[in-house]
Amino acid sequence: MSDLWRQMFVPGGILFLPLLVGLTGSLTFGVVGAYVTVRRITYVAAAISHSVLAGIGAAVFLRHHAGWEWCTPMLGAFVAALLAALIIGRVTVAAEHLADSVISAVMVLGMAAGLLFLARTPGYFSPMSVLFGDILLVSSHDLVVIGLVNAATALTGVLFYRKFLAVCFDEEYARLRGLRSEGYALLLLVLAALTVVAMMQIVGIVMVIALLTLPAMTALLFCRRLWQCMLAGGLLCALCVVAGLALSYRTDLPSGPVIVALSGALYLVAAGAMALGRLGRSRAATPGA
Repeated sequence: MSDLWRQMFVPGGILFLPLLVGLTGSLTFGVVGAYVTVRRITYVAAAISHSVLAGIGAAVFLRHHAGWEWCTPMLGAFVAALLAALIIGRVTVAAEHLADSVISAVMVLGMAAGLLFLARTPGYFSPMSVLFGDILLVSSHDLVVIGLVNAATALTGVLFYRKFLAVCFDEEYARLRGLRSEGYALLLLVLAALTVVAMMQIVGIVMVIALLTLPAMTALLFCRRLWQCMLAGGLLCALCVVAGLALSYRTDLPSGPVIVALSGALYLVAAGAMALGRLGRSRAATPGA
């Protein structure tokens, strides 16, 4: 246990930087995850997260073949995520009947382009580490960038809370009240894009959407207000990150799948407990039960 504590909570430990990234991202995941869940745009967020691979692959390709050392995989991921969010957002507003097709196309074309770029850059790093996460790829520079992005994203989500609340629950009513709902819906997609990039190195771009939504879904089981869901979702996400990193270190398993599996197990336990509670109350209310 002392070794695990040293690796996770002492600077220089192998899990110290991933832990800081996970904890700084948990608050953002709580805020943005709640919006994504109640607005029911999980599939859109998943498409954005998968399209990130195109930016990562392009950045790796340019660094290797063009010598653009400033073009980091993190920068490429942010650019690809923002482009995907803007494309999907504009198409959803201009041609809603094409939304499903465009979302699917953005997702699969982004992944295909990324894999092709990585295939033409041999020996850089395995696509598996990008798809499913690799804690060893986290650097102190990444921590600074992710921290700044998370702070800006969470602050935006809090400052525009009432406007996002109206757009998420009743977009038509918000439009009738004079709110530019299309603009705020697009801003919400941008926040989701920034958020998925913030945690991709821990759980990977394939499973990051699960960590974005599962804590929020769990919090929604027992929270009546959206701001309560944000706080509870952030705390649950932080709990899963800490427990997942510790368990992965002790069992020598990949950290990303362990964190996501814990998030899923937590949701199933909470949902089961809520169902049993409702069943018990209904039986107690039934005469003669």
